Amino acid sequence: MTALIVALVAGAVVGLALGGLGGGGSVLAVPALIYPLGFTPSAATTAALLIVIATSLTGLVAHAREGGVRWRTGGLFAAAGIVPAALAGALSVRVPPGALTAGFAVLAAVAAVRMLRPRAGPAPQAGPGTSGAPAGRVVRTGAGLGAVTGFLGVGGGFLVVPALVTVVALPMTAAVGTSLLVITVNSVAALATRLATPTALDWATIAPFTATAVLGAWDGRRLAAKVSTAALQRIFGVALLAVAAFMIVDAVA
Repeated sequence: MTALIVALVAGAVVGLALGGLGGGGSVLAVPALIYPLGFTPSAATTAALLIVIATSLTGLVAHAREGGVRWRTGGLFAAAGIVPAALAGALSVRVPPGALTAGFAVLAAVAAVRMLRPRAGPAPQAGPGTSGAPAGRVVRTGAGLGAVTGFLGVGGGFLVVPALVTVVALPMTAAVGTSLLVITVNSVAALATRLATPTALDWATIAPFTATAVLGAWDGRRLAAKVSTAALQRIFGVALLAVAAFMIVDAVA
């Protein structure tokens, strides 16, 4: 019963993060699966991809209905990450669990700092059907983030959103919606290679976790309309920084 409650609560938090911020959900999902729920790092990162795919698709539909997705830019960004995500996903299952946990902890800390650090200025604006960056830069950035997604089992939205704003020059509202397209594509590519290597997954935990994450994504979209993005980022940033510190201590202990 305790595991079920943890899965339901953690799923809701993951959904709120993805729906409201366009990212940050998987970096909360993985430690929740590893520590209170007892998944191995490899199983946790694989399960997190399943959860993130379902949740990101839900959030993507909500944002698309409001015209908040730049399909051309997001498609190019996502396509560039497919092969790196698949290759990195295949490599990650051969990495020792401790190293995978440490790598994830460092990435979570980076994500927390990004969420807590105030923006230097207003986000650059781009036209309705364009991005403000050359295609080559979009491809290179997309490929790098795809590799991160595949190796650590994260959707990468906490990195995709800033990249879409600063590198691709999308406004914040469009970056959040477009990031969900990128997260979905990269996560599917990473999951495809991981499933080729048999991994025992606890579906009795993953199913309720995913269900509340999907519901949370809808609520997160509504919450984002009422609460400022900066406030949401600070809330999730503080929580994530605490999780990252715990994981780093655990990895070196």
